[in-house]
Amino acid sequence: MAIPPLVEPVDRLSASESVRTARQRRLPQLNELGQRRLANARVLVLGAGGLGSPALLYLAAAGVGTIGIVDGDDVEPSNLQRQIVHGQADVGRPKVDSAAERIADIAPETTVVRHAERLVANNAAEILGGYDVVIDGTDNFPTRFLVNDTCARLGLPLVWASVLRFDAQLSVFWATPPAGSGVTGVHLRDLFPTPPADGEVPNCADAGVLGALCGQVGSLMATETIKLITGIGSPLIGRVLVIDALSGRFSEIPLVGTGIAAEPTAAEVAAETARVAAENTAEVSGAELVERLEAQRAGNDNFLVLDVREPNENAESSIPTARLVPLGELLTDGVLSDTGRAALPVETPLIVHCHAGGRAARAAAALREAGFTDVSVLTGGIVAWDDLVTAGRAPGIGSRWPSLEPTPTGRHASAPDNRAAPASPTATTNR
Repeated sequence: MAIPPLVEPVDRLSASESVRTARQRRLPQLNELGQRRLANARVLVLGAGGLGSPALLYLAAAGVGTIGIVDGDDVEPSNLQRQIVHGQADVGRPKVDSAAERIADIAPETTVVRHAERLVANNAAEILGGYDVVIDGTDNFPTRFLVNDTCARLGLPLVWASVLRFDAQLSVFWATPPAGSGVTGVHLRDLFPTPPADGEVPNCADAGVLGALCGQVGSLMATETIKLITGIGSPLIGRVLVIDALSGRFSEIPLVGTGIAAEPTAAEVAAETARVAAENTAEVSGAELVERLEAQRAGNDNFLVLDVREPNENAESSIPTARLVPLGELLTDGVLSDTGRAALPVETPLIVHCHAGGRAARAAAALREAGFTDVSVLTGGIVAWDDLVTAGRAPGIGSRWPSLEPTPTGRHASAPDNRAAPASPTATTNR
């Protein structure tokens, strides 16, 4: 079912923009009028990552007049497998800057608004309120629900998708579609009433994701946005598109409004407060940790690296001298367990790490709450550390990094502490 166009058209296109979009304007459903609507549209893309990258490129190519980008992260080497708006030369740069420059290459007349920050409850309404439609390419559940609730409150349509491994879901949420459109309002909580518990659903950093599928879904998100802006076709409102890339199957399930409020529960508010506190945890970069390990070996520093991953992850790749205490043993119901407390010296500074940072942040927050005063998190987790090992700038141990000489491995909390002095971080020969 078609809905009215979301945006009024500009008076006319520039000569250069008319030439650039000529093939698209030949589409009878879109034509010159639809192209002028696109030129007047303001679209916000949350996350310049796996989904946001292709969406940004195709929105710019389509002729969207103003594109906002919300992302507080820098480009990392592991992003490049799927985040195609960035290149090798952009590693270490803010994602909003890299993406904005790429958009300028494609569509010089597009205005790009850079929001180099994280979306939180305190800034969500202010940022989202200046746009006609929002695309959610974020990678964590608290932010996804925050975006949904804010869009519902502001009356904005939300193009939403989720990708994990070889599977994807895509829909359009609009809690209050235009009166008389015949479209029933739906939002994310009609599909998922509350966010899953921590650790219940793996993220892409832990479970993996097919880069080509991100490109496919991000392009579909751009298509849904174009349909909303120009009022053509039938948007995915009240429908969820399900993609199984391995089988090559697309299926669709209906989604009806349940009447559930688009607002966080008390538990979600408490979790968001804890998440913000976790984000304020001090961080240590991989390069800094290399230096500190060298200083520790020389007797000039004292700290403990705490690995909160699972034993199989630790066996594949770990940091020399790290102590392994899996998060499930360290915490009980989000609180430091007796086992975790017994495994760690409360007076010793701790540097916590996991695969990419999520589990480490939760562990650090619980440790601080339990009275550990000097707790920091390794920026980027073992993913960032492995990049340093690959570059020959840090030592790596485990099955991923065969060494010519025996190297001490991470110790599980239940193992006796009978390790020899750690090897120098610069002494590993085979990385």
